[in-house]
Parts: sequence; C-alpha cells; structure tokens
Amino acid sequence: MHILPSRPLLLAALLATAGCSPSPEGAPQPSGADPGAAKAAVAADAPATPEAPTFAFSETPPGIALAAVPGMELRRDFTRSYLALDGWKLFDASGSTGSPLAALVMDGSNEVTAAELRVGRSDEAGAVADCLTPPAEATGPVDTVDVGGVSFTHFPVGDAAMSHYVSADSYRAVQHGRCYAIDLVVAGTRPEVYDPPREPPFSNEDAREKLAGALKAVRWVE
Repeated sequence: MHILPSRPLLLAALLATAGCSPSPEGAPQPSGADPGAAKAAVAADAPATPEAPTFAFSETPPGIALAAVPGMELRRDFTRSYLALDGWKLFDASGSTGSPLAALVMDGSNEVTAAELRVGRSDEAGAVADCLTPPAEATGPVDTVDVGGVSFTHFPVGDAAMSHYVSADSYRAVQHGRCYAIDLVVAGTRPEVYDPPREPPFSNEDAREKLAGALKAVRWVE
C-alpha cells in the first residue's frame, strides 16, 4: 500500500521547487529577480561603438579635412583686408581656376603681421597636370613631405615689394584626381613704415612655428 503525502505537504513542496525555476533565457534566477537589470549589466560590459571624428572643416568624402587648432580661427575664404593674395593657391602662374576650401587664421593676425594655413583645390585638368610644379616665386629646394598620410611636394615661396612681404611653405599633391594646395602663409608690412611705428601681434618665428604645428591638423576622409 502506498501512502500519499497529505495535501498541505505536497503544496509546500511544489512552492519550494517553483522558487528555483529557470528564467526564460535558461539562467537560474532567485525568486523576485529583475531580468531587465541583468540585461542592463551585460549591455554595460559591451564595448562602446567608436564615434565618428569631428572636424572643423571637411569635404564630402573622399577629400580633405581640418581638425580644430587652439589659437586659430577657421575661415571659409581667403579674403582678408590684410592679404591681397586670395587665389585658390599662392602664385598661380598658370591662371587656373580652383576653390578656396578653408583657412586656419592665427589669432591676432592683422595688416602688420598675419599668419594662416590655407587649403585650396582645383579639379581643372591643367591645374592637375601642373600641380607639383613649383612657381617662379619658389625660393628654395623641393622635397617631399607626408601630410596626413599623403605624399606632398613641398617648396618655400616668397615675394616682397613696397614694404610688403609674403612668405610661405607650400605643399602640393594630386589626390582623387584633384590638385590640393596647402600654403602656410606669413605676410605683412614692415612695422616702421607706420607713423608711429606699430607693434606686430607676434613674431614671424612664432607664426612659422604655429603654422608648422597646424599642418598636423590636416586629415583625409574616405
């Protein structure tokens, strides 16, 4: 003869086993646990998705971009009252057409001393063909420099007249079938021609050092 357990004892046993039942996803959880909290903990441990870089200026890919540089202001043109040279690149003897893309202008720049990094581009076939040829205003040897992972032809240029001067380190490259021109420009007027003489906002040496550092802000977006 089998003796069945009393009904109260059977109910107690069923309640005890129900408290340890597996969760819907198969992992045992104590009675009263919040499945959402477990999922949130797993999500917190997951690696974060890297954010796309932000630039002060960027072409629609593929193209060139500029990161922000402290102490320099982004401008979208080359027209400044203290700089008469507003072509898409410095000393464009070929007369080709192109587009000024962006400039990083050093804080304090004025008609006495100004400094800026300029980026221009031309899609014109003639400009692309002559892209790497230095102009007659080149003042030094030609070499090759890596700029943001792209090989550029580099040469110094300069000119002076009527107490005004302009000097630059110029960089040229053909990328994506376009001619890109980067010019690190220092320009101004001799302070002693003013009455009374004026104080430059910064020295030419400081300007060149700042521009050389700003060249590291050049990026390429694909």
